[in-house]
Amino acid sequence: MRVSSLALLVLLGACSSAAKPRFDLTNVTGHLPNLKFQLTADNGKTMTAKDFRGKVVMMYFGYTHCPDVCPLTMTRMHVVMQQLGKLADGIRFLFVSVDPARDTVPVLHQYVTAFDKHDVGLTGTPDQIRALAKRYRAAFDRGKVQKDGGYEVNHSAAIYIFDSKGHARVLATPATSNKDLEHDLRLLLKGA
Repeated sequence: MRVSSLALLVLLGACSSAAKPRFDLTNVTGHLPNLKFQLTADNGKTMTAKDFRGKVVMMYFGYTHCPDVCPLTMTRMHVVMQQLGKLADGIRFLFVSVDPARDTVPVLHQYVTAFDKHDVGLTGTPDQIRALAKRYRAAFDRGKVQKDGGYEVNHSAAIYIFDSKGHARVLATPATSNKDLEHDLRLLLKGA
């Protein structure tokens, strides 16, 4: 039996596309660096990316005094974790503070634990936070101080998602549906 070159290419193409996961979110595999940091966690301990090996990691840059996008994002992540059930134990959501002056360890701990048991708050020096944000092309900028001494921090709202080996895989945005996020997390939990 003779198979034409075109038929062979079609068959090989079908096999290779079946081997690659079909992510619903923006696939950033090979376009962003691996997970790497050394920061202080909301439990007061120094943590690095190595502490999360074996877990799918979602990383988000925000701050506890955020009036809108941060609490909405944290609530959405809690809903997704509930939808995943026991599988959520294989995931950690890292909330990296872009406001280390106000987000002390106790403040950060109270904030993240109010949302989900899989959340970890991370803080550090302003230089550490800036370097990590730059590594993943996240942006933030402290606004003007108001009369009462408060201020807002403008920040990007992407969620960077890493596989269990710490490789950047997909990127979620506020427009991402919970269904798409859950789909891709399930793929990554299966080792995709």
